[in-house]
Amino acid sequence: MSEVLSSIADKFGIKEALKELGVAQVNDGTSTGKEFFGNGELIESYSPVDGALIGKVKTTAKEDYERVIAKAQDAFRTWRNVPAPKRGEIVRQFGEKLREKKDMLGKLVSYEMGKSYQEGLGEVQEMIDICDFAVGLSRQLYGLTMHSERPNHRMYEQWHPLGIVGIISAFNFPVAVWSWNTAIAWVCGDVCVWKPSEKAPLCGIACQNIIAEVLEENDLPEGISNIIMGDYRVGEMMTHDKRVPLISATGSIRMGKIVAQAVAARLGRSLLELGGNNAIIITPNADLDIAIRAALFGAVGTAGQRCTSTRRLIIHEDVYDEVKERLVNAYAKLEIGNPLDENNHVGPLIDTDAVNNYLNAVEKIKEEGGTFVVEPGVLEGEGFESGCYVKPCIAEVKNEYEIVQHETFAPILFLIKYSGGVQNAIDIQNDVVQGLSSAIMTTNMRESEQFLSCNGSDCGIANVNIGTSGAEIGGAFGGEKETGGGRESGSDAWKAYMRRQTNTINYSTELPLAQGIKFAI
Repeated sequence: MSEVLSSIADKFGIKEALKELGVAQVNDGTSTGKEFFGNGELIESYSPVDGALIGKVKTTAKEDYERVIAKAQDAFRTWRNVPAPKRGEIVRQFGEKLREKKDMLGKLVSYEMGKSYQEGLGEVQEMIDICDFAVGLSRQLYGLTMHSERPNHRMYEQWHPLGIVGIISAFNFPVAVWSWNTAIAWVCGDVCVWKPSEKAPLCGIACQNIIAEVLEENDLPEGISNIIMGDYRVGEMMTHDKRVPLISATGSIRMGKIVAQAVAARLGRSLLELGGNNAIIITPNADLDIAIRAALFGAVGTAGQRCTSTRRLIIHEDVYDEVKERLVNAYAKLEIGNPLDENNHVGPLIDTDAVNNYLNAVEKIKEEGGTFVVEPGVLEGEGFESGCYVKPCIAEVKNEYEIVQHETFAPILFLIKYSGGVQNAIDIQNDVVQGLSSAIMTTNMRESEQFLSCNGSDCGIANVNIGTSGAEIGGAFGGEKETGGGRESGSDAWKAYMRRQTNTINYSTELPLAQGIKFAI
Protein backbone atom coordinates (compact mmCIF):
# COMPACT_ATOMS: atom_id res chain seq x y z
CA MET A 1 0.00 0.00 0.00
CA SER A 2 0.99 3.58 -0.56
CA GLU A 3 2.21 5.18 2.65
CA VAL A 4 0.42 8.40 1.80
CA LEU A 5 -2.97 6.98 2.78
CA SER A 6 -4.14 8.91 5.82
CA SER A 7 -5.48 7.88 9.20
CA ILE A 8 -8.97 7.92 7.65
CA ALA A 9 -7.96 4.90 5.55
CA ASP A 10 -6.90 3.09 8.72
CA LYS A 11 -9.87 4.09 10.83
CA PHE A 12 -12.53 3.21 8.27
CA GLY A 13 -10.99 0.05 6.82
CA ILE A 14 -10.01 1.38 3.41
CA LYS A 15 -6.77 -0.59 3.24
CA GLU A 16 -8.63 -3.80 4.02
CA ALA A 17 -11.22 -2.97 1.36
CA LEU A 18 -8.55 -2.37 -1.29
CA LYS A 19 -6.92 -5.67 -0.45
CA GLU A 20 -10.21 -7.59 -0.42
CA LEU A 21 -11.21 -6.13 -3.79
CA GLY A 22 -7.87 -6.94 -5.39
CA VAL A 23 -6.68 -3.40 -5.98
CA ALA A 24 -4.13 -3.18 -3.19
CA GLN A 25 -1.16 -3.26 -5.56
CA VAL A 26 -2.22 -0.83 -8.25
CA ASN A 27 -0.67 2.09 -6.41
CA ASP A 28 2.71 1.35 -7.99
CA GLY A 29 1.31 1.29 -11.51
CA THR A 30 1.68 -2.45 -11.97
CA SER A 31 -0.92 -5.03 -12.92
CA THR A 32 -2.56 -7.40 -10.47
CA GLY A 33 -1.86 -10.23 -12.90
CA LYS A 34 -4.88 -9.71 -15.14
CA GLU A 35 -4.83 -7.76 -18.38
CA PHE A 36 -6.88 -4.87 -17.02
CA PHE A 37 -4.38 -2.11 -17.71
CA GLY A 38 -2.31 -1.14 -20.68
CA ASN A 39 0.96 0.36 -21.70
CA GLY A 40 -0.17 3.98 -21.69
CA GLU A 41 0.61 6.76 -19.27
CA LEU A 42 -0.16 6.56 -15.57
CA ILE A 43 -3.24 8.14 -14.09
CA GLU A 44 -3.44 8.80 -10.38
CA SER A 45 -6.50 8.37 -8.21
CA TYR A 46 -6.70 10.80 -5.31
CA SER A 47 -9.43 10.60 -2.70
CA PRO A 48 -11.50 13.79 -2.42
CA VAL A 49 -12.14 12.77 1.18
CA ASP A 50 -8.62 13.50 2.44
CA GLY A 51 -6.52 14.21 -0.65
CA ALA A 52 -4.56 10.98 -0.32
CA LEU A 53 -3.14 9.17 -3.32
CA ILE A 54 -4.97 5.84 -3.44
CA GLY A 55 -3.28 4.35 -6.48
CA LYS A 56 -1.89 4.70 -9.98
CA VAL A 57 -3.19 2.86 -13.01
CA LYS A 58 -1.69 2.49 -16.47
CA THR A 59 -3.97 3.63 -19.24
CA THR A 60 -4.95 1.80 -22.41
CA ALA A 61 -2.76 2.40 -25.46
CA LYS A 62 -3.91 1.69 -29.00
CA GLU A 63 -2.26 -1.73 -29.10
CA ASP A 64 -3.89 -2.62 -25.78
CA TYR A 65 -7.28 -1.59 -27.12
CA GLU A 66 -6.88 -3.81 -30.17
CA ARG A 67 -6.03 -6.74 -27.92
CA VAL A 68 -9.11 -6.10 -25.76
CA ILE A 69 -11.43 -5.91 -28.77
CA ALA A 70 -10.01 -9.11 -30.25
CA LYS A 71 -10.51 -10.85 -26.91
CA ALA A 72 -14.10 -9.56 -26.72
CA GLN A 73 -14.86 -10.74 -30.26
CA ASP A 74 -13.59 -14.23 -29.46
CA ALA A 75 -15.61 -14.34 -26.23
CA PHE A 76 -18.77 -13.26 -28.05
CA ARG A 77 -18.61 -16.28 -30.34
CA THR A 78 -18.85 -18.48 -27.25
CA TRP A 79 -21.16 -16.38 -25.09
CA ARG A 80 -23.91 -15.83 -27.67
CA ASN A 81 -24.43 -19.59 -27.92
CA VAL A 82 -24.86 -20.05 -24.17
CA PRO A 83 -28.64 -20.33 -23.50
CA ALA A 84 -30.04 -17.12 -22.05
CA PRO A 85 -31.14 -18.74 -18.73
CA LYS A 86 -27.59 -20.09 -18.35
CA ARG A 87 -26.25 -16.60 -18.95
CA GLY A 88 -28.65 -15.47 -16.24
CA GLU A 89 -27.09 -17.99 -13.88
CA ILE A 90 -23.70 -16.31 -14.35
CA VAL A 91 -25.26 -12.95 -13.54
CA ARG A 92 -26.89 -14.50 -10.46
CA GLN A 93 -23.47 -15.65 -9.25
CA PHE A 94 -22.10 -12.17 -9.85
CA GLY A 95 -24.89 -10.76 -7.69
CA GLU A 96 -23.98 -13.20 -4.92
CA LYS A 97 -20.36 -12.06 -5.05
CA LEU A 98 -21.55 -8.48 -4.75
CA ARG A 99 -23.56 -9.40 -1.66
CA GLU A 100 -20.41 -10.84 -0.11
CA LYS A 101 -18.34 -7.77 -0.92
CA LYS A 102 -21.01 -5.08 -0.49
CA ASP A 103 -19.43 -3.42 2.55
CA MET A 104 -15.96 -3.34 1.03
CA LEU A 105 -17.07 -2.07 -2.37
CA GLY A 106 -19.33 0.50 -0.73
CA LYS A 107 -16.36 1.83 1.23
CA LEU A 108 -14.23 2.10 -1.89
CA VAL A 109 -16.99 3.96 -3.73
CA SER A 110 -17.31 6.37 -0.80
CA TYR A 111 -13.58 6.93 -0.45
CA GLU A 112 -12.66 7.24 -4.12
CA MET A 113 -15.73 9.20 -5.26
CA GLY A 114 -16.69 11.07 -2.10
CA LYS A 115 -20.34 10.13 -1.62
CA SER A 116 -21.55 9.08 1.81
CA TYR A 117 -20.94 5.52 2.92
CA GLN A 118 -24.70 4.94 3.00
CA GLU A 119 -24.92 6.09 -0.61
CA GLY A 120 -21.96 3.87 -1.47
CA LEU A 121 -23.78 0.89 0.01
CA GLY A 122 -26.90 1.96 -1.88
CA GLU A 123 -24.98 2.01 -5.13
CA VAL A 124 -23.76 -1.55 -4.61
CA GLN A 125 -27.31 -2.56 -3.71
CA GLU A 126 -28.39 -1.19 -7.08
CA MET A 127 -25.88 -3.56 -8.66
CA ILE A 128 -27.36 -6.47 -6.72
CA ASP A 129 -30.90 -5.44 -7.65
CA ILE A 130 -30.15 -5.20 -11.36
CA CYS A 131 -28.54 -8.65 -11.23
CA ASP A 132 -31.74 -10.04 -9.70
CA PHE A 133 -33.78 -8.29 -12.38
CA ALA A 134 -31.54 -9.60 -15.15
CA VAL A 135 -31.74 -13.18 -13.89
CA GLY A 136 -35.52 -13.11 -14.31
CA LEU A 137 -35.18 -11.31 -17.61
CA SER A 138 -33.00 -14.12 -18.96
CA ARG A 139 -36.18 -16.21 -19.25
CA GLN A 140 -38.28 -13.37 -20.66
CA LEU A 141 -36.57 -12.17 -23.83
CA TYR A 142 -39.88 -12.42 -25.61
CA GLY A 143 -40.71 -11.89 -29.26
CA LEU A 144 -44.15 -11.71 -30.91
CA THR A 145 -46.05 -13.99 -33.27
CA MET A 146 -48.12 -12.47 -36.06
CA HIS A 147 -50.75 -13.88 -38.39
CA SER A 148 -49.64 -14.00 -42.00
CA GLU A 149 -51.90 -12.89 -44.85
CA ARG A 150 -50.59 -15.85 -46.84
CA PRO A 151 -52.00 -19.35 -46.26
CA ASN A 152 -49.80 -21.88 -44.51
CA HIS A 153 -47.30 -19.25 -43.45
CA ARG A 154 -46.20 -18.32 -39.97
CA MET A 155 -44.62 -15.05 -38.88
CA TYR A 156 -42.80 -14.22 -35.71
CA GLU A 157 -40.00 -12.03 -34.40
CA GLN A 158 -37.01 -12.91 -32.31
CA TRP A 159 -34.17 -11.04 -30.67
CA HIS A 160 -30.45 -11.70 -31.12
CA PRO A 161 -27.43 -10.27 -29.28
CA LEU A 162 -25.65 -7.32 -30.84
CA GLY A 163 -22.05 -8.23 -30.08
CA ILE A 164 -19.75 -5.87 -28.20
CA VAL A 165 -21.39 -3.22 -26.04
CA GLY A 166 -19.13 -0.27 -25.24
CA ILE A 167 -19.84 1.42 -21.91
CA ILE A 168 -18.60 4.87 -20.91
CA SER A 169 -19.54 5.76 -17.34
CA ALA A 170 -19.18 8.84 -15.17
CA PHE A 171 -17.50 9.35 -11.81
CA ASN A 172 -20.67 10.07 -9.81
CA PHE A 173 -21.94 6.50 -10.01
CA PRO A 174 -18.67 4.67 -10.56
CA VAL A 175 -20.11 1.14 -10.33
CA ALA A 176 -23.92 1.12 -10.54
CA VAL A 177 -24.35 2.53 -14.05
CA TRP A 178 -21.89 -0.02 -15.41
CA SER A 179 -23.92 -2.80 -13.85
CA TRP A 180 -27.19 -1.46 -15.30
CA ASN A 181 -25.65 -1.99 -18.71
CA THR A 182 -23.63 -5.14 -18.20
CA ALA A 183 -26.14 -7.23 -16.28
CA ILE A 184 -28.73 -6.66 -19.02
CA ALA A 185 -26.24 -6.92 -21.89
CA TRP A 186 -24.84 -10.19 -20.55
CA VAL A 187 -28.19 -11.97 -20.34
CA CYS A 188 -28.93 -10.67 -23.85
CA GLY A 189 -25.80 -12.49 -25.05
CA ASP A 190 -23.54 -9.46 -25.51
CA VAL A 191 -20.01 -8.96 -24.24
CA CYS A 192 -18.92 -5.64 -22.76
CA VAL A 193 -15.97 -3.26 -22.92
CA TRP A 194 -16.08 -0.66 -20.16
CA LYS A 195 -14.26 2.65 -19.87
CA PRO A 196 -14.87 3.81 -16.30
CA SER A 197 -14.27 7.41 -15.34
CA GLU A 198 -10.60 8.27 -15.01
CA LYS A 199 -11.63 10.00 -11.78
CA ALA A 200 -12.62 6.69 -10.14
CA PRO A 201 -10.58 3.98 -11.86
CA LEU A 202 -10.09 1.75 -8.83
CA CYS A 203 -13.83 1.18 -8.49
CA GLY A 204 -13.77 -0.09 -12.06
CA ILE A 205 -10.88 -2.45 -11.39
CA ALA A 206 -12.63 -3.79 -8.28
CA CYS A 207 -15.77 -4.62 -10.30
CA GLN A 208 -13.73 -6.27 -13.01
CA ASN A 209 -11.97 -8.39 -10.43
CA ILE A 210 -15.30 -9.58 -9.05
CA ILE A 211 -16.79 -10.64 -12.38
CA ALA A 212 -13.44 -12.17 -13.40
CA GLU A 213 -13.74 -14.52 -10.41
CA VAL A 214 -17.17 -15.65 -11.57
CA LEU A 215 -16.07 -16.20 -15.16
CA GLU A 216 -13.01 -18.17 -14.09
CA GLU A 217 -15.03 -20.35 -11.73
CA ASN A 218 -17.39 -21.22 -14.60
CA ASP A 219 -14.63 -21.80 -17.17
CA LEU A 220 -15.91 -18.97 -19.35
CA PRO A 221 -13.83 -16.55 -21.45
CA GLU A 222 -12.46 -13.55 -19.58
CA GLY A 223 -13.34 -11.42 -22.60
CA ILE A 224 -17.05 -11.47 -21.72
CA SER A 225 -16.22 -8.52 -19.47
CA ASN A 226 -13.42 -6.10 -20.34
CA ILE A 227 -12.08 -2.83 -19.00
CA ILE A 228 -10.06 -0.07 -20.63
CA MET A 229 -8.57 2.91 -18.81
CA GLY A 230 -8.01 6.54 -19.67
CA ASP A 231 -9.61 9.82 -20.62
CA TYR A 232 -11.78 10.79 -23.59
CA ARG A 233 -9.08 9.65 -26.04
CA VAL A 234 -9.61 6.07 -24.95
CA GLY A 235 -13.37 6.50 -25.24
CA GLU A 236 -12.92 7.77 -28.78
CA MET A 237 -11.37 4.46 -29.77
CA MET A 238 -14.71 2.82 -29.05
CA THR A 239 -17.01 5.51 -30.39
CA HIS A 240 -15.31 5.35 -33.80
CA ASP A 241 -15.01 1.55 -33.88
CA LYS A 242 -17.43 -0.28 -36.20
CA ARG A 243 -16.77 -3.47 -34.26
CA VAL A 244 -18.69 -1.95 -31.32
CA PRO A 245 -22.33 -1.74 -32.49
CA LEU A 246 -23.67 -0.06 -29.34
CA ILE A 247 -22.13 2.69 -27.23
CA SER A 248 -23.84 3.39 -23.91
CA ALA A 249 -22.48 6.68 -22.57
CA THR A 250 -23.27 8.54 -19.37
CA GLY A 251 -22.01 12.07 -18.84
CA SER A 252 -22.49 15.69 -19.81
CA ILE A 253 -24.56 16.96 -22.70
CA ARG A 254 -21.39 18.23 -24.36
CA MET A 255 -19.83 14.79 -24.19
CA GLY A 256 -23.02 13.13 -25.39
CA LYS A 257 -23.21 15.26 -28.51
CA ILE A 258 -19.65 14.30 -29.42
CA VAL A 259 -20.36 10.61 -28.84
CA ALA A 260 -23.65 10.71 -30.75
CA GLN A 261 -22.06 12.30 -33.81
CA ALA A 262 -19.15 9.85 -33.86
CA VAL A 263 -21.39 6.80 -33.52
CA ALA A 264 -23.98 8.10 -36.00
CA ALA A 265 -21.27 8.74 -38.58
CA ARG A 266 -20.70 4.97 -38.73
CA LEU A 267 -24.43 4.22 -38.37
CA GLY A 268 -23.93 2.62 -35.00
CA ARG A 269 -26.28 2.81 -32.03
CA SER A 270 -25.86 5.09 -29.05
CA LEU A 271 -27.65 4.95 -25.71
CA LEU A 272 -27.16 8.32 -24.03
CA GLU A 273 -27.77 9.29 -20.40
CA LEU A 274 -26.79 12.95 -20.19
CA GLY A 275 -27.35 16.00 -18.02
CA GLY A 276 -30.33 16.86 -15.87
CA ASN A 277 -31.77 20.16 -14.66
CA ASN A 278 -34.35 18.65 -12.39
CA ALA A 279 -37.14 20.52 -10.65
CA ILE A 280 -39.61 19.89 -7.86
CA ILE A 281 -42.88 21.79 -8.09
CA ILE A 282 -44.36 22.64 -4.69
CA THR A 283 -48.02 23.62 -4.93
CA PRO A 284 -50.21 25.18 -2.20
CA ASN A 285 -51.62 21.68 -1.67
CA ALA A 286 -48.26 20.08 -0.87
CA ASP A 287 -47.44 18.20 2.31
CA LEU A 288 -44.54 20.45 3.22
CA ASP A 289 -42.93 17.95 5.59
CA ILE A 290 -42.47 15.55 2.69
CA ALA A 291 -41.54 18.33 0.29
CA ILE A 292 -38.74 19.67 2.49
CA ARG A 293 -37.21 16.22 3.06
CA ALA A 294 -37.35 15.40 -0.66
CA ALA A 295 -35.82 18.73 -1.65
CA LEU A 296 -33.08 18.45 0.96
CA PHE A 297 -31.80 15.04 -0.08
CA GLY A 298 -32.30 15.81 -3.75
CA ALA A 299 -30.19 18.96 -3.51
CA VAL A 300 -27.36 17.88 -1.20
CA GLY A 301 -27.20 14.09 -1.66
CA THR A 302 -23.91 13.09 -3.31
CA ALA A 303 -23.00 16.78 -2.85
CA GLY A 304 -25.30 17.65 -5.74
CA GLN A 305 -23.38 15.41 -8.14
CA ARG A 306 -26.22 13.19 -9.33
CA CYS A 307 -27.72 13.57 -12.77
CA THR A 308 -31.06 13.43 -10.91
CA SER A 309 -30.07 15.98 -8.24
CA THR A 310 -32.69 18.61 -7.53
CA ARG A 311 -31.48 21.87 -9.08
CA ARG A 312 -34.69 23.93 -9.02
CA LEU A 313 -37.59 24.33 -6.61
CA ILE A 314 -40.60 25.91 -8.30
CA ILE A 315 -42.73 27.08 -5.39
CA HIS A 316 -46.18 28.67 -5.36
CA GLU A 317 -46.23 32.18 -3.95
CA ASP A 318 -48.69 31.17 -1.21
CA VAL A 319 -46.18 28.79 0.41
CA TYR A 320 -42.94 30.28 -0.89
CA ASP A 321 -41.86 32.08 2.29
CA GLU A 322 -42.60 29.10 4.50
CA VAL A 323 -40.70 26.70 2.24
CA LYS A 324 -37.74 29.06 2.10
CA GLU A 325 -37.65 29.47 5.88
CA ARG A 326 -37.86 25.73 6.52
CA LEU A 327 -35.12 25.01 3.98
CA VAL A 328 -32.80 27.60 5.53
CA ASN A 329 -33.34 25.99 8.93
CA ALA A 330 -32.72 22.51 7.52
CA TYR A 331 -29.51 23.58 5.78
CA ALA A 332 -28.22 24.98 9.07
CA LYS A 333 -28.34 21.46 10.51
CA LEU A 334 -26.32 19.80 7.74
CA GLU A 335 -23.06 18.21 8.82
CA ILE A 336 -20.32 18.40 6.18
CA GLY A 337 -17.22 16.25 6.29
CA ASN A 338 -15.71 12.81 5.85
CA PRO A 339 -18.42 10.78 4.06
CA LEU A 340 -17.30 7.56 5.71
CA ASP A 341 -18.40 9.04 9.03
CA GLU A 342 -22.14 8.37 9.07
CA ASN A 343 -22.75 11.41 11.28
CA ASN A 344 -22.08 13.59 8.23
CA HIS A 345 -24.70 14.36 5.60
CA VAL A 346 -22.55 15.88 2.86
CA GLY A 347 -19.16 14.84 1.57
CA PRO A 348 -16.76 16.49 -0.88
CA LEU A 349 -16.98 17.29 -4.55
CA ILE A 350 -14.99 14.94 -6.76
CA ASP A 351 -11.98 17.25 -7.21
CA THR A 352 -10.78 20.85 -7.20
CA ASP A 353 -11.94 21.34 -10.80
CA ALA A 354 -15.47 20.69 -9.56
CA VAL A 355 -14.91 23.23 -6.79
CA ASN A 356 -13.88 25.82 -9.38
CA ASN A 357 -17.03 25.09 -11.39
CA TYR A 358 -19.05 25.63 -8.21
CA LEU A 359 -17.33 28.96 -7.57
CA ASN A 360 -17.81 30.08 -11.17
CA ALA A 361 -21.51 29.26 -10.93
CA VAL A 362 -21.77 31.25 -7.71
CA GLU A 363 -20.28 34.31 -9.43
CA LYS A 364 -22.64 33.98 -12.39
CA ILE A 365 -25.63 33.79 -10.05
CA LYS A 366 -24.57 37.07 -8.47
CA GLU A 367 -23.89 38.69 -11.86
CA GLU A 368 -27.35 37.81 -13.14
CA GLY A 369 -29.09 39.18 -10.08
CA GLY A 370 -29.60 36.10 -7.92
CA THR A 371 -29.75 36.44 -4.13
CA PHE A 372 -28.31 33.84 -1.76
CA VAL A 373 -30.43 32.91 1.23
CA VAL A 374 -27.92 30.24 2.27
CA GLU A 375 -24.42 31.49 1.51
CA PRO A 376 -21.90 29.50 -0.55
CA GLY A 377 -18.24 28.95 0.26
CA VAL A 378 -15.28 26.58 0.26
CA LEU A 379 -14.47 24.90 3.58
CA GLU A 380 -10.94 24.98 4.92
CA GLY A 381 -9.07 23.73 7.95
CA GLU A 382 -8.99 20.44 9.79
CA GLY A 383 -10.92 17.71 8.00
CA PHE A 384 -11.10 19.70 4.76
CA GLU A 385 -7.48 19.40 3.65
CA SER A 386 -8.37 17.97 0.24
CA GLY A 387 -9.80 21.33 -0.80
CA CYS A 388 -12.92 19.62 -2.21
CA TYR A 389 -15.50 20.51 0.44
CA VAL A 390 -18.02 23.27 -0.28
CA LYS A 391 -21.09 24.63 1.44
CA PRO A 392 -24.47 23.62 0.02
CA CYS A 393 -26.17 26.90 -0.84
CA ILE A 394 -29.57 28.25 -1.88
CA ALA A 395 -30.23 31.15 -4.26
CA GLU A 396 -33.40 32.96 -5.26
CA VAL A 397 -33.36 33.29 -9.06
CA LYS A 398 -35.44 33.49 -12.21
CA ASN A 399 -35.72 30.48 -14.46
CA GLU A 400 -34.54 32.46 -17.50
CA TYR A 401 -31.13 33.19 -15.96
CA GLU A 402 -28.45 31.60 -18.12
CA ILE A 403 -26.83 29.88 -15.15
CA VAL A 404 -30.18 28.32 -14.22
CA GLN A 405 -30.52 26.91 -17.71
CA HIS A 406 -27.31 24.92 -17.29
CA GLU A 407 -26.51 21.99 -15.04
CA THR A 408 -23.95 22.73 -12.34
CA PHE A 409 -22.70 19.53 -10.75
CA ALA A 410 -22.63 20.92 -7.22
CA PRO A 411 -24.97 21.48 -4.24
CA ILE A 412 -26.55 24.72 -5.50
CA LEU A 413 -30.33 24.90 -5.16
CA PHE A 414 -32.40 27.49 -7.01
CA LEU A 415 -35.69 28.84 -5.63
CA ILE A 416 -38.18 30.04 -8.25
CA LYS A 417 -41.56 31.56 -7.38
CA TYR A 418 -44.69 30.94 -9.44
CA SER A 419 -48.27 32.18 -9.23
CA GLY A 420 -51.58 31.00 -10.65
CA GLY A 421 -52.37 27.41 -11.57
CA VAL A 422 -50.10 24.40 -11.70
CA GLN A 423 -49.72 24.63 -15.48
CA ASN A 424 -47.68 27.79 -14.96
CA ALA A 425 -45.25 25.80 -12.79
CA ILE A 426 -45.11 22.97 -15.32
CA ASP A 427 -44.28 25.44 -18.09
CA ILE A 428 -41.41 26.82 -16.00
CA GLN A 429 -40.16 23.32 -15.25
CA ASN A 430 -40.16 22.35 -18.93
CA ASP A 431 -38.44 25.56 -20.03
CA VAL A 432 -34.92 24.08 -20.00
CA VAL A 433 -33.09 21.97 -22.57
CA GLN A 434 -32.70 18.99 -20.24
CA GLY A 435 -35.46 16.48 -19.57
CA LEU A 436 -34.34 13.85 -17.07
CA SER A 437 -36.21 13.85 -13.75
CA SER A 438 -39.06 15.88 -12.28
CA ALA A 439 -41.43 15.85 -9.34
CA ILE A 440 -44.52 17.54 -7.98
CA MET A 441 -45.52 17.88 -4.35
CA THR A 442 -49.30 17.99 -4.02
CA THR A 443 -52.19 16.22 -2.32
CA ASN A 444 -54.53 17.41 -5.08
CA MET A 445 -55.30 14.61 -7.53
CA ARG A 446 -56.10 17.01 -10.36
CA GLU A 447 -52.73 18.70 -10.03
CA SER A 448 -50.86 15.40 -9.95
CA GLU A 449 -52.72 14.00 -12.94
CA GLN A 450 -52.15 17.19 -14.92
CA PHE A 451 -48.44 16.92 -14.12
CA LEU A 452 -48.41 13.34 -15.47
CA SER A 453 -50.52 14.07 -18.56
CA CYS A 454 -49.26 14.78 -22.09
CA ASN A 455 -49.50 18.47 -21.17
CA GLY A 456 -47.39 17.92 -18.07
CA SER A 457 -43.76 17.12 -17.38
CA ASP A 458 -41.65 16.55 -20.49
CA CYS A 459 -39.07 14.53 -18.57
CA GLY A 460 -38.32 10.83 -18.80
CA ILE A 461 -39.04 10.53 -15.07
CA ALA A 462 -42.01 12.24 -13.42
CA ASN A 463 -42.73 11.63 -9.74
CA VAL A 464 -45.54 12.58 -7.39
CA ASN A 465 -44.74 13.23 -3.72
CA ILE A 466 -41.22 11.88 -3.94
CA GLY A 467 -38.12 13.75 -5.03
CA THR A 468 -36.21 13.75 -8.30
CA SER A 469 -33.34 11.65 -7.00
CA GLY A 470 -33.27 7.93 -6.37
CA ALA A 471 -34.67 5.68 -9.08
CA GLU A 472 -35.53 2.00 -8.69
CA ILE A 473 -34.09 -0.47 -11.18
CA GLY A 474 -37.48 -1.90 -12.14
CA GLY A 475 -38.36 1.12 -14.26
CA ALA A 476 -36.58 2.29 -17.39
CA PHE A 477 -34.17 5.09 -16.48
CA GLY A 478 -33.44 8.01 -18.80
CA GLY A 479 -34.57 11.34 -20.12
CA GLU A 480 -35.73 13.34 -23.09
CA LYS A 481 -34.52 16.40 -25.05
CA GLU A 482 -30.80 17.03 -24.51
CA THR A 483 -30.67 14.37 -21.82
CA GLY A 484 -30.26 12.05 -24.79
CA GLY A 485 -33.36 9.88 -24.96
CA GLY A 486 -31.68 6.69 -23.78
CA ARG A 487 -33.21 4.14 -21.40
CA GLU A 488 -31.29 1.83 -19.09
CA SER A 489 -32.11 -0.59 -16.30
CA GLY A 490 -35.66 -1.98 -16.07
CA SER A 491 -38.86 -2.32 -18.08
CA ASP A 492 -38.05 -3.16 -21.71
CA ALA A 493 -34.70 -1.34 -21.77
CA TRP A 494 -33.15 -4.72 -22.69
CA LYS A 495 -34.25 -4.20 -26.29
CA ALA A 496 -31.51 -1.60 -26.76
CA TYR A 497 -28.92 -4.37 -26.33
CA MET A 498 -30.37 -6.71 -28.96
CA ARG A 499 -31.28 -6.73 -32.64
CA ARG A 500 -34.79 -7.58 -33.76
CA GLN A 501 -35.37 -10.10 -36.53
CA THR A 502 -38.70 -10.78 -38.25
CA ASN A 503 -39.12 -14.35 -39.57
CA THR A 504 -41.64 -15.75 -42.04
CA ILE A 505 -41.91 -19.50 -42.52
CA ASN A 506 -43.69 -21.06 -45.50
CA TYR A 507 -44.78 -24.63 -44.79
CA SER A 508 -46.93 -24.95 -47.92
CA THR A 509 -46.11 -26.31 -51.38
CA GLU A 510 -46.84 -22.94 -53.01
CA LEU A 511 -45.03 -19.61 -53.10
CA PRO A 512 -47.69 -16.90 -52.77
CA LEU A 513 -46.38 -13.32 -52.71
CA ALA A 514 -47.42 -10.70 -50.19
CA GLN A 515 -50.05 -8.14 -51.20
CA GLY A 516 -51.40 -10.67 -53.71
CA ILE A 517 -48.75 -9.81 -56.30
CA LYS A 518 -48.77 -12.09 -59.34
CA PHE A 519 -45.44 -13.05 -60.85
CA ALA A 520 -45.33 -15.93 -63.29
CA ILE A 521 -42.90 -17.06 -65.95
